[in-house]
Amino acid sequence: MKKVVKFSVAVTLLASLLVGCGTNKTTTSGKPGEADAGQAAVNNKELTIYTALEDDQIKSYLETFKKAHSDLKINIVRDSTGVITAKLLAEKDNPQADVVWGTAATSLLVLNQNSMLEPYAPKGVERVVPEFKDTANPPAWVGIDAWETAFVVNTKEMEKRNLPIPQSYEDLVKPEYKGLITMPNPAASGTGFLTVSALVQLMGKDKAWTFMDKLHDNIGMYTQSGSKPSKMAGTGEYPIGISFGYRGITEKKGGAPVQVVFPKEGSGWDVEANGLIKKKALKPIAKEFLDWAISEDAMKEYNKNYAILSVKSDSSQIPEGYEKDPVKQLIKNDLNSMAKERDGILNEWQKRYDSKSEGKK
Repeated sequence: MKKVVKFSVAVTLLASLLVGCGTNKTTTSGKPGEADAGQAAVNNKELTIYTALEDDQIKSYLETFKKAHSDLKINIVRDSTGVITAKLLAEKDNPQADVVWGTAATSLLVLNQNSMLEPYAPKGVERVVPEFKDTANPPAWVGIDAWETAFVVNTKEMEKRNLPIPQSYEDLVKPEYKGLITMPNPAASGTGFLTVSALVQLMGKDKAWTFMDKLHDNIGMYTQSGSKPSKMAGTGEYPIGISFGYRGITEKKGGAPVQVVFPKEGSGWDVEANGLIKKKALKPIAKEFLDWAISEDAMKEYNKNYAILSVKSDSSQIPEGYEKDPVKQLIKNDLNSMAKERDGILNEWQKRYDSKSEGKK
């Protein structure tokens, strides 16, 4: 990953955005690949996947993989990015996951710093643009798409209050919005962390903390997921939700009276990425899954939701509701630096603002 990630028009793979809530473990089925030599003791008919992808995405994404593996038992463990990251770190000495799929690159960078990822170059990795994968060869992680900060605003509630719709981060600290805003807790949510890291990179640390002190005065609640602020904006419980584009667009398509706003200073963003968990015995089916996860079939599914994909394709489209040029909306983002500073940023954030966080489930 380049020190400062630069997106050019070449990233016309315009297709992506991401992060969620609530723990779910589901089982489905599919047909394993042949075990490699020396892997006879490995159960290659069961695959455990940790993911922060949205609940409503996972089922449709997996359809093509399941068709090719109808005898495979797939265990999906899904939660918010921060929860999945903490779970993986807690299991470092006894890993339960075989692969991690669709989880923030900044989290995978933390896992890699803890020697928890097994480098693997999935088939077709050369098609992935350099900004969306580890620079090592073979890479420790490979991205699939990107997701970014957006404000989801209930237009009816704003009309009732005779308030304008905020267009920028600076607008959010205006006194008229006091108590009307929710945003994700960055310790729990990847969307929360990418938004806080964007403020740090846009403003510098000192100004960013001063800004967040002011923002805190207007926050009604910090949620445990990146999706929840969108949903609360949709119902009008809190009319302004700092969330991410995909979820806001989904709320609007579902009939909620919301407007999705990408902040004029630029959106914070992260890459949804995949990696192979380091274990004493690796399952061949885990590698096969990672091959599929960057395949053309998978990319077509990701493109139904997100505007920036990791693989260039002439057939990529911008889903309805996104900016016409979503790449231009993204800030310059140093993912490596943010991964290294993640613990320090989160500790400081929690000291200052955790009093307004909703209770953990």
